[in-house]
Order: sequence, then C-alpha cells, then structure tokens
Amino acid sequence: MFRANRQTDYAIRMILSLAKREVGTRTSTSEIQKEMSIPHSFAQRIVADLARGAFIQTFPGRDGGVTLARPAHEINLRQLVEHFEGVLFDSNCEHLGKSCPFNMDCPICLQWKHLQKTMMNELEQVNFEDLANATQPPKGMIPLGWLI
Repeated sequence: MFRANRQTDYAIRMILSLAKREVGTRTSTSEIQKEMSIPHSFAQRIVADLARGAFIQTFPGRDGGVTLARPAHEINLRQLVEHFEGVLFDSNCEHLGKSCPFNMDCPICLQWKHLQKTMMNELEQVNFEDLANATQPPKGMIPLGWLI
C-alpha cells in the first residue's frame, strides 16, 4: 500500500491552492497555510523544497509571496510525489535487479513492473489544473484523498 508522508500531502495542498488562483498571483505562505490547514512548522520547509524542485517561485519582501513556476497543467501528481517521496514503488521482490531463476520470463517480476508502470501512468494523468477545476472526481476516478 502506498502512503504519502505528511510533507507530500501538505505540498500537494500548497500546489493545489496556488493552481486555484489566477496565473501569476503572488500569495503569502501564511495565507496558503491557513486555507489548506498546513501547520506552520511545515510550511517554510515545504516552500523551500517546492522552490528547489522548480514547482514554485518565491518572492521575498513586503510584496513578496509564492506563485507557480509553470502552468498548473504542466505539474502532475507523479512529479510532485516523486520529488517528495523518491522511488514510489518497491516490491521487495527478490528477483528484481538480481539474477532471477526464471530469467526474463519471471511472472512475478513482469507483474510488478506492469503494476509500477500503471501507477506511474495514472499519477501522470492527474495535473493540478484539472484538480483546481474539479468539484468532484469524474466517474470511475479515485478521489485524491484515497491515493495519499
């Protein structure tokens, strides 16, 4: 079972908050923090990490704030989750990356690889423009809260 850590969850909330705003609008971290229920102890660290990952731009000073570094439709869940979580899929399969007794036809390895590819593709399909515009998930789509 994949479970994102709190920092990833808060980063997703922060990007979602910015994606809901007009392009180029600078917003204070404290405003996003209040709006998205992000604890103060996490907010500055997440902002710094999002800026290092080129998801947001920061502007210091009285009229400063944060804004998305690129359009919301260019930022997807896979990018954000991988930035904060690293490798998303670890099957603990004894055969992956080692000499498998079934060689290249190992049904276990093939299934894990298929599941990993499916999960990555699904996360890539969810961009923040769509999330910002969504009121309810489309039929058949798993609500975001179930993924994290």
